Amino acid sequence: MAIISFAGFTLLVALIAWWSTRKTDEKSSDGYFLGGRSLTGPVIAGSLLLTNLSTEQIVGMNGVSFRDGAPIMAYEVLAAIAMVFTAFVLLPKYLKSGIATIPQFLENRYGKTTKTIVSLLFLLGYAISMLPTVLYSGALALNTMFDIPEMIGMGPEATLWVTVISIGVIGSIYAVFGGLKAVAVSDSINAVGLIIGGSLIPIFGLMYIGDGNMFTGLDTLTTALPEKFDIIGGPDSDVPFWTLFTGMIIVNFYYWGTNQAIIQRALGAKSLKEGQKGLLLAAFVKILGPIIVILPGIIAYYIFNGDLANADEAYPMLVKKVLPVAYIGFFAAVLFGAILSSFNSALNSSVTLFGLDFYKEYINKEATELQVVKAGKTFGIVLAIFSIGIAPLLYGVEGGIFTYLQQLNGTHSVPILAIVIVGIFSKRVSGKAANIAILFSVVTYLTTLYVIKPDISFLHLMGILFVLTIIIMFVVSRFYPRETDYVQEYTKQVDITNWRYLKPVGAIVVALVIALYFAMS
Repeated sequence: MAIISFAGFTLLVALIAWWSTRKTDEKSSDGYFLGGRSLTGPVIAGSLLLTNLSTEQIVGMNGVSFRDGAPIMAYEVLAAIAMVFTAFVLLPKYLKSGIATIPQFLENRYGKTTKTIVSLLFLLGYAISMLPTVLYSGALALNTMFDIPEMIGMGPEATLWVTVISIGVIGSIYAVFGGLKAVAVSDSINAVGLIIGGSLIPIFGLMYIGDGNMFTGLDTLTTALPEKFDIIGGPDSDVPFWTLFTGMIIVNFYYWGTNQAIIQRALGAKSLKEGQKGLLLAAFVKILGPIIVILPGIIAYYIFNGDLANADEAYPMLVKKVLPVAYIGFFAAVLFGAILSSFNSALNSSVTLFGLDFYKEYINKEATELQVVKAGKTFGIVLAIFSIGIAPLLYGVEGGIFTYLQQLNGTHSVPILAIVIVGIFSKRVSGKAANIAILFSVVTYLTTLYVIKPDISFLHLMGILFVLTIIIMFVVSRFYPRETDYVQEYTKQVDITNWRYLKPVGAIVVALVIALYFAMS
């Protein structure tokens, strides 16, 4: 029965996505890469949430909360503030330039070399960290929930290869052959299912603890494990409190403001108003995110007495333990949709970056839009195969899959966020300064984190490097300034009038985040 409901829901989503996008113009880059610049606020919000809320997030963060408790929720809750910043500051600048990729914005601001370097950083980040971790965490969840190793008579690691390949092939079909609009539509459907299904897990978990009463279960849990609900992380925590003011800011502002796989949804908005609505609607939901990505891990710690060899298995083990059999097929289908969402979102963004920033720029400058799209699709297939080959190797990675992903992302998140912020607020910092700063940041971060291995949180390291990167940009620009002040041109591709309720809604989001921290500290 579980297999039938899983297959039925998955097929339904695929059919709806195909029907909704059958008339999309895939022969133009705007049609394929940006959904024809036709996305509305609710579609953008749903796609943003599901792109983010995938198995590397659900499985990974619950794995950390199993081990460390509530401090990890900073990744989730502070994201709301980053999304407000993006809606107020970054998105108006992006849409004014009519760009399809963040590197295109950087080319306008700094020059072609900067665009190429950043595009390469994005592609390496997606290939080495994001795509493989999505595939690995998704396969791990499905294998555990459905007992797939036992079903096919293979060991856990061998089964990972089978599941990873299956997810990778299906995700590639969505992303490579459907374009952004197919991704966004399927995301929106799955987002509703994931929020409903994801909310059921802690409910059933608390009912399991409370012998059928959810509130009794919550009281039992908070009484037995009060330390797990303290949001203020100590020095040995995965998220020490003071990192909220250093690396955590960089992580969230980069992810929600400059990460191509995320911001591409807002770049496809039919107007600035719709983009801002989508970001702020998603921000409200993110504040509630810990119910889905933190609480189940703590519940699992109580139910399994903290005794799991691999913390990343906490969430799928909990689902298998507390979710009624009738719901497992539906929830697995929704989770499968979330896996596909993050995988095909990153893959679609990689296709976009390669097609527009490499193929058109360096390989075939005279390429037609159809040729650019075809080249991007070919690259997407190669990248998917590469990611499939890496994913199973992450089995049992030290520190958990979520921490692995965040540490590796610091390589590109620090310099990219730094040059975007400086590029927006400064008119005189030069392309040469940006390029030198990027090189400094990447080399210093990798050397410090993996060779020197200092006794500080990698989040503090990111914060320190962010400041140093900005200082280097201004110092180099004293010797090699721009010849003229940068002036941004309005391409008039979309209306950039602000949403009338932007300020009050943004203020409410920020106030709610601050109130939550006070309540749980």
